Amino acid sequence: MQNLVQNSELSDIDAWRDSLAEFIATMLFIFIGAGSVVASGIASGGAMDSGRLVAIAVAHGVAITLLVFATAHISGGHINPAVTFAAMLTKKISVVKGSMYIAMQLCGAIVGGLLLWLVAPDAVQGNLGAHGLGADMNLAMGLLLEVVLTFVLVFTIFAVAMDKRGPGLVAPIAIGFAVMAAHLVAVPLTGAGINPARSLGPAIFAGVWADHWIFWLGPLLGGALGGVVYQTLFESDGNGSS
Repeated sequence: MQNLVQNSELSDIDAWRDSLAEFIATMLFIFIGAGSVVASGIASGGAMDSGRLVAIAVAHGVAITLLVFATAHISGGHINPAVTFAAMLTKKISVVKGSMYIAMQLCGAIVGGLLLWLVAPDAVQGNLGAHGLGADMNLAMGLLLEVVLTFVLVFTIFAVAMDKRGPGLVAPIAIGFAVMAAHLVAVPLTGAGINPARSLGPAIFAGVWADHWIFWLGPLLGGALGGVVYQTLFESDGNGSS
């Protein structure tokens, strides 16, 4: 029976349509998010001052808000393998469909990184917004920060978008604020990964792989904890109580 369900999902046009929405949204998120790093670098002369920090945070927050608004009614607007992984662990999405989402998110990230690499002049590309540890940050500090901030993001998503008691139509705004807040904290420290797809796309074309594993393990672990903690302690049972 399980094999029949899996085969049904793999051949379901709606599942592929939903996955395509994840591809497009992730592609655009990487292009805009990483693009804001490149563009703000041009404007600031490459310095990471407070103005550039705010610009990067706002760009990522606004981009994710718009793209979740655009795709929530199609795919749920995950746009992040850590979110999909948490949804799979909590059985909000099947393993097969979740795997389709993650594959398409990563493909979208690669295409988004490619587009940015193609349009950014060589002289200002820098690292194309790839993530890496800041000065005086060690591996443990970077990993913990990625875990905590992805926990914040996924906990918020479960509260406002996956819980039936959540605010519904305005949920993307809260999600965008969570992304923005994470970037305000972490851009100078780790670049604010909190999304393996966002880390992967620029890294491929900039060739920046130092400590890259942190930007997978941290978000996946933090996302899993955020989803499981919310569902275990606070999830609605459909009758107005948890």
